[in-house]
Amino acid sequence: MIQGPAGVVQLKWELIGHGWARCHLADGSRTVSVIASYCTDALADLVAATGALYGQQRSARFFFDAEPQELRWILRTKEDAINVTIYEFPDISVSPDFPESDGTVMWQSTHPRSAFAHAVLEAAHTVLREHGEAGYRAKWAMHPFPVGLVQDLDRLHLRDDACALPHDVPCT
Repeated sequence: MIQGPAGVVQLKWELIGHGWARCHLADGSRTVSVIASYCTDALADLVAATGALYGQQRSARFFFDAEPQELRWILRTKEDAINVTIYEFPDISVSPDFPESDGTVMWQSTHPRSAFAHAVLEAAHTVLREHGEAGYRAKWAMHPFPVGLVQDLDRLHLRDDACALPHDVPCT
């Protein structure tokens, strides 16, 4: 758990069956659980988008296919904070071109970049410890565990964030 302006940041990634995952988010006052199918490389997209915000990029967007819903994530930075907004659209087959204003906000929270990145990394490392690369691939099916993306985010987070929280052993 990491304390941020909106409260504690918790992110948990659960493989809940063949090709399905649940992402739990909590900030001390609100919680949400969103589902992702293996039609998108959801964990990799979350890790990559978080890592992208360490450079000049000020926002990143990606989506989870929740069959049939689209869960569109928008990450925006301002100074050293990340605002996370998740929009739900009822049908992914028609929603990719819809503006966010057409979706329903499922989650919105702002936290220091270091806190959010740490929570994402902690969730990814936990999944890897629980399942290993082969077990992850067996359950997630279409995509391998995103080792390289996690290594990149680990490196950026440790280099730029002065995070005093305990860190897991980086992926090898």
